[in-house]
Amino acid sequence: MAAERLSTRHLLGIKDINRNDIELIFETADNFKGVINRPIKKVPSLRDITIANIFFENSTRTKLSFELAEKRLSADVINFAASSSSVSKGETLIDTVNNILAMKVDMVVMRHPYAGAGVFLSRHINAQIVNAGDGAHEHPTQALLDAFSIREKLGDLAGKKVVIVGDILHSRVAISNILCLKMLGAEVMVCGPTTLIPRHIHELGVKVEHNLMKALNWCDVANMLRIQLERQDIKYFPSQREYAMMYGLNKEILDGLDKEIIVMHPGPINRGVEITSDVADSKQSIILDQVENGVAVRMAVLYLLAAQRD
Repeated sequence: MAAERLSTRHLLGIKDINRNDIELIFETADNFKGVINRPIKKVPSLRDITIANIFFENSTRTKLSFELAEKRLSADVINFAASSSSVSKGETLIDTVNNILAMKVDMVVMRHPYAGAGVFLSRHINAQIVNAGDGAHEHPTQALLDAFSIREKLGDLAGKKVVIVGDILHSRVAISNILCLKMLGAEVMVCGPTTLIPRHIHELGVKVEHNLMKALNWCDVANMLRIQLERQDIKYFPSQREYAMMYGLNKEILDGLDKEIIVMHPGPINRGVEITSDVADSKQSIILDQVENGVAVRMAVLYLLAAQRD
């Protein structure tokens, strides 16, 4: 039985919520998934709420997903892009947000290049904060929608084997996924070049594998991450071509496994690097399910957080 209310006022990271919170979010998202598949896709749940989407980094899927979730809930929405704002003139994060809050905003969805930006902000302003990704730290709603998507396909996550392949070192998605999946009872493995696996990752209770075939033969689900070249200040592998040869998933590899696995990707996909087009578009891929589920899960998060307002 899921709890009736979240245990937290903000969603800053998976490490700040508990299993009951996750179950409640999933139960609520199940209901909202029914809503977004109706002819009339809106509900008046947040019609008295104003939400500001504040993105200090580029984003397509996450920003659109949050905006659509907010509009499906009938919230008033403000979109803010740092590149075209006074931030480029030297304005501080707190001043920027306080100016937005002066317009009577209730909730802030924020993506920021620095880890902990959401935590910092939650201590200085009254609005509720949803972390839409902070540096290489966490991306909680991505982890929730990924786990929700696996649950939809395989049922209870307890005992399921999930491998996360790719640039674990620079990935906020990987860390949030590990924390969420472990909390739900899944077994987790990370796979990639030694240079892209954090040194102390095993302390999170995950297996480490450097051979892609061994990892794929072990798992029920493969979550393929992109190489985050924009976060890499040195070369971690000789070339993208060599990376693709060692850690890229193609249809030949997929068909050669002795079982059928589920393939996921948080996007954006670098086709031909981490996965080929015939894998991305195959029946084993749930990439587009992840996108659809992202709206329902974010609707659930926003709705439940709004219920926590003083």
